Amino acid sequence: MNGTRGSAERHSLRGAIDRPALLAIRDVFNDEEPLAAATLDDFLNPTALEVRFEDGLCDADSCRLDIQWTVQGDYKFHYTDTLNVNLRWGKHPHGGDYIHVTGLEHYHPPPDASSDPNDVEGSCIQQSPDLLVARAVLKLWRTAYHADTLKPLNLGRNPP
Repeated sequence: MNGTRGSAERHSLRGAIDRPALLAIRDVFNDEEPLAAATLDDFLNPTALEVRFEDGLCDADSCRLDIQWTVQGDYKFHYTDTLNVNLRWGKHPHGGDYIHVTGLEHYHPPPDASSDPNDVEGSCIQQSPDLLVARAVLKLWRTAYHADTLKPLNLGRNPP
């Protein structure tokens, strides 16, 4: 096995996409966030949930969350906006490469969702159920939105 492939496997979500979890997460965003519209990329065989917001954080005109959730409970919530700001909350194996992360939960900070081992932080989201994680991400987004800064995005207490 070559080193690149092994590294990619250690940083991958485990298991198949969990359609019922994505549907439940979709409902959280559609029911609880008036600026959001969440849809599956394919209703019967989804690979991701896309949540579009009518406004973005700070000076962004709009933003999007791309969400994956697996039957193993691994996930990625990737934020991107019109200013090309990216960040990501995740829970999946990462091969111990992130020196500031003790468990599977981690946060790739803005502005570029860096994967540099020195930049990735432990996530403030330590809950596992899909609905709690979705609500935590939504609360962190909403807090940053009202504060007009990216700083609160990984500062919540568990659960945020």
